[in-house]
Amino acid sequence: MAQPLTASDRALGAARRAFFEHGGAPVGKVPDTILRSWVRCQRLGLPAQGAPQIEPVSAARLSEMRERHEKLWRLARAELELLSSDAAATGSIVILTDEDGWILDAEGSASFLDRAGRVALMPGACWNEAQVGTNAIGTAIVEGRPVVVHGGEHYLAPHGILSCSATPIFDPYGTRIGVLDISGDARVSHMHALGLARMAVASIEHRYFDDGIPDAELLRLHRDPALLGTAREGLLAFRNGKLVAANQAGLQLFGLERGELGRASYTGLFADAPSRLRDDGVLLDRQGRALHGRVEDGQARARRPAARPPITVSAAVDPQASDAPLFDAEQDAALARARRVLDAGLPVLVQGQTGTGKEVFARELHRRCARAGRPFVAVNCAALPEGLIEAELFGYEDGAFTGARKHGNPGLLRQADGGVLFLDEIGDMPLALQPRLLRVLQERELLPLGGGKPVKLDFALICATHRELDQAIAEGRFRPDLYYRIAHHTVRIPALAEHGDRAGLVHALWQRLGQGRRLTDDAHALLASYDWPGNLRQLSACLRTLVALSEPGETIGADMLPSYLHIQRPALPVAPAALAAPASAQDLDALAEAAMRQALADCEGNVTRAARKLGISRSTLYRRLGQDLRDTTH
Repeated sequence: MAQPLTASDRALGAARRAFFEHGGAPVGKVPDTILRSWVRCQRLGLPAQGAPQIEPVSAARLSEMRERHEKLWRLARAELELLSSDAAATGSIVILTDEDGWILDAEGSASFLDRAGRVALMPGACWNEAQVGTNAIGTAIVEGRPVVVHGGEHYLAPHGILSCSATPIFDPYGTRIGVLDISGDARVSHMHALGLARMAVASIEHRYFDDGIPDAELLRLHRDPALLGTAREGLLAFRNGKLVAANQAGLQLFGLERGELGRASYTGLFADAPSRLRDDGVLLDRQGRALHGRVEDGQARARRPAARPPITVSAAVDPQASDAPLFDAEQDAALARARRVLDAGLPVLVQGQTGTGKEVFARELHRRCARAGRPFVAVNCAALPEGLIEAELFGYEDGAFTGARKHGNPGLLRQADGGVLFLDEIGDMPLALQPRLLRVLQERELLPLGGGKPVKLDFALICATHRELDQAIAEGRFRPDLYYRIAHHTVRIPALAEHGDRAGLVHALWQRLGQGRRLTDDAHALLASYDWPGNLRQLSACLRTLVALSEPGETIGADMLPSYLHIQRPALPVAPAALAAPASAQDLDALAEAAMRQALADCEGNVTRAARKLGISRSTLYRRLGQDLRDTTH
């Protein structure tokens, strides 16, 4: 049964008729951004009615596009995973595109992915405004700023099923490199989607400064010292007194636009010399306002490892502490045991579900071990495109292959020399590369692609995975000899659903993140009762979002919490025998996987239907069932 039209729906319908049927300009009836886009599309001769002509590229071409934008995809991956669990719960999807609107990745609600696929809102399709009319992705590219396009505001009538919020992504030099979009059903309110997209993009753009700006002084500034080190800090890089790079937060500190990069001068912005920031940690701008921060020169950054610096989880204002497990006595003991193993030259394997804090555990282990202060190089084996993983890991000589960098690339393994190598999601390493990694671990030397002399290596090894490697070995997806090489000592990080005091954990995290805001008892109880399938990462992201969407001193009630917290997630079917005794983490993983296989069988191999039945995303099914899933789907 069709839902009755709202007043806003009727007003939008009247605006569309005035524009498309009568040639009027409904100024004030639709947002100016939308009207400008309609005019542009009309001038291009795009028909507003009829099915959109969007043809996704082939799988091979999509793979090529992803490899070309590997850095963007790698730096955005954490935000995509973070948002996808929320998107799945709210019936929406999160999308990453390149600078021209070609969709590189889409994650979230399985049911809405299917619906979006009917209008080709899927990887490999292009959503440039000139091709498909007014839409959040394409219009954000043209406008150069965040854009929301809801329902009938889309130029093409079939796109009226969508409500989309998109934010462009810029590199440090002001060049647009991509777009992040959250899209959902137009019949549902997505009032926080644009705010979440903007927060995610701020984090992505912040990561582009991790390796510094060559031959430049990088200033990290904020009026609130507690926000230094977070994605909200201002980043401004000066070379020979000129502002050559900045993030949006840095530009906003001075009311600058990206077009002023390369023109604005240091003396035009600051009353103090950079030495004042080095000495006192405070800098005065031309208006006499105090900015807290620090300055990094090019030489200091050149000596710093390419990976992010180690995380000290006990720091009160550490921006990453909210993503870390709260190290209780048991976890401290686990760290102490793992440190002794690592210091003895033996590898450590960290296991746990996605979002439990495996990398944070590994970084804290590095901070406590004998190699603290030396490089910590983190490699996400699942994030590197398969066509590039060998070159990125092992390095290559000049001219080793088409597109290779001039003078070659030393590779990530060599960058870890003397320090700690962290191989995250090693269970997802392609089977063909596992023998070569095993040989490097056995001989502690590597031969770069393209020849050259063998290079001796010295590093401590920490690996992590969300997969059960025993099962992967049994299914032929992981080599047993590699497993025995990396699993001398195993640490399991428990899922948040297994935490014995979730209410206490929520309270402790809110004390870190709340910035003086207060949770009502009902809100606290709702947060503590949810099972948090995305684990600590999802919980901390939810709390940070509540802070971003509220004012200092405000009391946050249950009505302000995300909608998925008010929906009871369907329980996975459990065999009666499993209820006789408390389940271990391994038991829970086995039960969950058995339920997934049963749902897939019940749905005759249809991944989308199985995911919908379980209340999870398609990506979760692919991640958990791997090759078996590909063998059973049609």
